[in-house]
Amino acid sequence: MEALHFMPSKNLSLKLVEHRVFDSSFSGVRQVGFASLLSGKRKENSFCVRARSYKEDGNGSEFVSRRSSGNSQNKEPEEGVLLGAERDDTGSVVGFQLIPHSAISDERILETQETEANGFDKLSEEIETGDTISPRTTYNVVFVTSEAAPYSKTGGLGDVCGSLPVALAARGHRVMVVSPKYLDPSDKKFANAVDIERRAKVYCFGGVQEVGFFHEYRAGVDWVFVDHPSYQRPGTPYGDTYGAFGDNQFRFTLLCHAACEAPLVLPLGGYTYGEKCLFIANDWHAGLVPVLLAAKYRPHGVYKDARSIIVIHNLAHQGVEPAITYKNLGLPPGWYKALEWVFPTWARTHALDPGEAVNVLKSAIVTADRIVTVSQGYSWEITTPEGGYGLHELLTSRKSVLTGITNGIDNNEWNPSTDEHIPSCYSVDDLSGKAECKIALQKELGLPIRPDCPLIGFIGRLDYQKGVDILLSATPDLLQDDIQIVMLGSGEKQYEDWMRHLESTCKDKYRGWVGFNVPISHRITAGCDILAMPSRFEPCGLNQLYAMRYGTVPVVHHTGGLRDTVQTFDPYAKEGSGEEGTGWTFSPLTKESLVSALRVAVGTYSKHKPSWEGLMKRGMEKNTSWENAATQYEQVFDWAFIDPPYAG
Repeated sequence: MEALHFMPSKNLSLKLVEHRVFDSSFSGVRQVGFASLLSGKRKENSFCVRARSYKEDGNGSEFVSRRSSGNSQNKEPEEGVLLGAERDDTGSVVGFQLIPHSAISDERILETQETEANGFDKLSEEIETGDTISPRTTYNVVFVTSEAAPYSKTGGLGDVCGSLPVALAARGHRVMVVSPKYLDPSDKKFANAVDIERRAKVYCFGGVQEVGFFHEYRAGVDWVFVDHPSYQRPGTPYGDTYGAFGDNQFRFTLLCHAACEAPLVLPLGGYTYGEKCLFIANDWHAGLVPVLLAAKYRPHGVYKDARSIIVIHNLAHQGVEPAITYKNLGLPPGWYKALEWVFPTWARTHALDPGEAVNVLKSAIVTADRIVTVSQGYSWEITTPEGGYGLHELLTSRKSVLTGITNGIDNNEWNPSTDEHIPSCYSVDDLSGKAECKIALQKELGLPIRPDCPLIGFIGRLDYQKGVDILLSATPDLLQDDIQIVMLGSGEKQYEDWMRHLESTCKDKYRGWVGFNVPISHRITAGCDILAMPSRFEPCGLNQLYAMRYGTVPVVHHTGGLRDTVQTFDPYAKEGSGEEGTGWTFSPLTKESLVSALRVAVGTYSKHKPSWEGLMKRGMEKNTSWENAATQYEQVFDWAFIDPPYAG
């Protein structure tokens, strides 16, 4: 067997080169999980994997297919500062964001955004029109996700993977969702899931791992839950009160292997999904799926007609772990470069640290047939140094297969005309119930009952991303005006304590609810007049969509999905009729900008009632359904099958 030599790269271009592998047994990595399907399909003992690479020239970055020919001349990255904690709440290293010491101002970022937005990818422009109708082709779609509501949920990822599959199934696709079967103390979430009594054995982490499968057919979707002891523990899908689980790489590697086996071995409805599937991998937890298809299955003739899509919900979380863990992933040695991640010098822990790591999300971006983000604005932002978290060059090189599709919302759960959590239902044709919801909310929170006093709300995690520090620092200035503010959320202790302090000093104007409660979130959404979202970055955002659905006007930072979904009110539009806009966006992200935008909104609410009612109704009439998003995903499905599969 020919020796394999890997030269660690020192720059951020994350070079991916072609490698030759000479042993179909993966050099000691056992082939477990689809042996029964390989009869007559096993190739010769040598095969060549052609992998995408990209190089940088004077015109930018582009993909090339080439052989490794000596060491490339790498440029040392500019020194800068590392933003964010070393590890995120899922236990993986947060993708780093390089900000040079010559700090980039918000004004410069905004100027760059506006310039780039004018020439945005034509494919994304086609998607935005939403002109696609019923699908010409139906597919066997396999969602792979770490969470799916209502079975498991910590945020927007769970909402998407709990609703989009249902919308696609309703349009004629055969849809399976593969997710872990977590510990359920209430025994209710998985009560209807039955053991299929089919076991699968996969090789990873130095041995054969055996998993089981539970199944529930609901809303036209096959919900498949991977059963393994590593998922049966108290806490969230990613950690507990002591922090992130230390074996998350193992848990989600196992999920990816099991998800690749499921369409081959599970006779759902009497027959399997088979090899011609479309895998939709969501975030880094499912990021190994596209790599496994290319490295583990296709060299043996399995899944040769399958395709994969990686959906990026939050690029900041990338599944980065030490390079030595590569051997645990169940991949052949020749595929290391697909996952190779080298931290720049300034981001390393000490002088002797080589900065070598594996990056699961990076490998998915390299090997997937299409890339989707959860809003069009975010699909552009991740190709910039400010929003790309070290992957912007790679994403720019794959821009031709990158598409942004704004998330939808569950219009059954979030419907003011039928919502069981609010005291009085209402609709766009009769808004009287919203005033009653406001009075009931003020009474419940112990605020003075003042129907005409503008009530501003905030719902979300109390962390740096959500811009909570900006809102809390602006609150004392805002409370000098005749308004009321209510905040709901939990997170960093400093922000929780800040909320408690504000409530103790401004009892007649401010309430802070530390924690999270679904019914109270519905009542705040319905009872407030304005919803503030000063997020530093927001891949899509759902709270602004919920707010508009309930006639609550959003005031948001001009970023990501927020700027895609909220149109700034223009009182002079359409010959002064003011019939344009659903809220306000502001930039740069400063206390002064936020205060200014909220005061404009409060002034419109207080002095221009007809304009305010128009804002409310336009938001309520906005099409935010998953049906609309599903039609756009179908166009991406068609595109994914145009070209041959990766390394096929």
